[in-house]
Amino acid sequence: MTAGRLRRLEQTAGQARTRAREVQGQADAAWVRHLRVVRELTDRAESGESDAAILRELVAEFEAALRKAESAAEVLRELSDRQEAALERADIDASVLRERGRLLEVELEDARRAGRSLVLLLHWGEPHSIHAGREDAYAYAATRGVPVNTWGPSSNRPASEVNWRLVPFTQDETVKGLRSVAVPAPQGGEGAA
Repeated sequence: MTAGRLRRLEQTAGQARTRAREVQGQADAAWVRHLRVVRELTDRAESGESDAAILRELVAEFEAALRKAESAAEVLRELSDRQEAALERADIDASVLRERGRLLEVELEDARRAGRSLVLLLHWGEPHSIHAGREDAYAYAATRGVPVNTWGPSSNRPASEVNWRLVPFTQDETVKGLRSVAVPAPQGGEGAA
């Protein structure tokens, strides 16, 4: 899982929290409107028997509006519950991704110390999975229907035009991050800021 994916998940979780607050605000506003209508009806009822016909009509309208408001409030509650569940799932996903990221950092450090690289498996140019070596990546791709004997040297075509591609990479302190082993390490002050 990439840091970009993690940021997108965190953004999606933030957007879902914002939407849940908006939905709760709408439900609160509907409740306030409901309370105002009840207060207005009570005031009119106290004004006298001559207004009884008007009040009966208003009560009927109020009951219809109340049913509609209760129905809308129920829908909003259900939506809020679904969004809360989605937030919980997103939080769990984010925790899992953080743990995977931590494990990847450990694996990268172990690989760097051992003088080897990890392998990123791309599918149509998109990161698909990370493997301890080429053979592991080939074996995994075989489970996805890619025959082991079809792998060859990497072409100059863009990764997005190639079904599967391997990119060996390593952690490089000079760039303060990851670097494809096909790209030479920067010398001296050429690293990232």
